[in-house]
Amino acid sequence: MKAAVVFQRGERPKYITDYPTPVATGQDEITLSVKAAAIKNLDKSRASGQHYSTQGRPAQATIPGGDGVGLLPDGSRVYALGITGMLAEKAVVNKSRTIPLPADIDNITAAALPNAVAGSAMALRFSAQMEAGAIILINGATGFTGSIAVQIAKYYGAGRVIVTGRNKQSLEMLTAIGADEYIVIGDDEAFSARLKEIHQHSPIDIVLDYLWGNTAVLILEALKGTGHFTHKTRFVSIGSMTGETIELSSQILRSVNLQLSGSGLGSWTKEEVNQLLTHIIPEMFELAAAKRLQVNTTCITLENIEQAWDTEIASGQRLVVTI
Repeated sequence: MKAAVVFQRGERPKYITDYPTPVATGQDEITLSVKAAAIKNLDKSRASGQHYSTQGRPAQATIPGGDGVGLLPDGSRVYALGITGMLAEKAVVNKSRTIPLPADIDNITAAALPNAVAGSAMALRFSAQMEAGAIILINGATGFTGSIAVQIAKYYGAGRVIVTGRNKQSLEMLTAIGADEYIVIGDDEAFSARLKEIHQHSPIDIVLDYLWGNTAVLILEALKGTGHFTHKTRFVSIGSMTGETIELSSQILRSVNLQLSGSGLGSWTKEEVNQLLTHIIPEMFELAAAKRLQVNTTCITLENIEQAWDTEIASGQRLVVTI
């Protein structure tokens, strides 16, 4: 079968036309004819061996892509999580981890959306326990997941959404889909001053952080108290685009009512993942099908995977491979 294959960690995937077709062997396994699969940072991190979920696993030839859209043997069209890689004509999936697709959603949109939903809705609903009217700061919102997070936060009833990022034009575009205010990253002093001003006048309830690194430190410092009663803020780490580690003063933890947590693979419970698959993603598919959720994509075909793997995609878009 045709497939994109990473033969050595750190290398780009190669387009192969005669790779062995995977075979479903388990009772809950079934073969999917893949039609579209998105390329996420998670897929690239796993392919390089840098993601924590790959630690301790032997290096071997692999097909990237953890999820995708395709047809089951009975012809039904589904989104599915893969047992084998999705950047191929065929993949083995769990029957219990498939989601039927609405008739009005196209394969490309359906492939692009779920990872961003998991990277935003799960944090809002479970880690942050979001309530209607919440003031939400999304740090590093100009990527695809950030744009989905803005829309989902508003759909869930956020009272105000503040976004941060380096690209002013991209930040302005986020105001068209629900963001109420943006703060440009670049001048640390101005960034901190505006955060403190916002938090003083309308305390921030939830921080969704996709960057970590320096801006996470600045946000936490802006939340720091002075010995008086403080507003509870739930800071949720989702990504680390600008650094894996920070230096955190214990004074911040002692001076403010702060809940610091993460949202990602391994942090979710089985019940939360079940809700993601049975309720949250299906609901977002319906919103996208009704054009109530803006999903921007760039598409390539499988045979162009090697050239496109490291290509920089326009801000706020997801790269989707059609097969």
